[in-house]
Amino acid sequence: MEAHGGWRTRVTPELQAFLAERDSAYLATVNGGGQPYIQHRGGPRGFIRVIDERTLGFVDFVGNRQYITTGNLQENPKAFLFLMDYAQRRRIKIWGRAHVEKASDRLVQLLMPLGCPAPVQQVIVFAVDAWDVNCPQHIPQKFGAADVENVLGELRARIAALETENTRLRAAVASIR
Repeated sequence: MEAHGGWRTRVTPELQAFLAERDSAYLATVNGGGQPYIQHRGGPRGFIRVIDERTLGFVDFVGNRQYITTGNLQENPKAFLFLMDYAQRRRIKIWGRAHVEKASDRLVQLLMPLGCPAPVQQVIVFAVDAWDVNCPQHIPQKFGAADVENVLGELRARIAALETENTRLRAAVASIR
């Protein structure tokens, strides 16, 4: 990687667009003793926001109240975000340093997804050190339930219209005979 220019270190429009579509991510941390921990983070699409070209942030909703990630970040700021787009078979890895901040009005206003009713516990601010896009090889193609339901709704409406047209045409043919 270093021989080919190294890792990207700044948020690009490509990364910002990718983040805007994500409703799910995995946040990896390590405690002071080297014990790794990975925790799922989710929210409405675009819940991870770009603060500036080197900083991301997101509100951390009330969850399982174990506070393992929070404790790890107090001991060791190194963190990693792993983001998947199964439908398009893309993944992005982001290395950096993170810290927890109190959910101040300013930060919540900046980072809270519009219309999201979930209670906020705290805010996680993530300084980007490097990021990369992986190839799609071996990523299974999967689709979100809401996306599938939208397509199924369109198909059901089309089938109903065709059934109505079929009934009308059968009646028209029967009246000619």
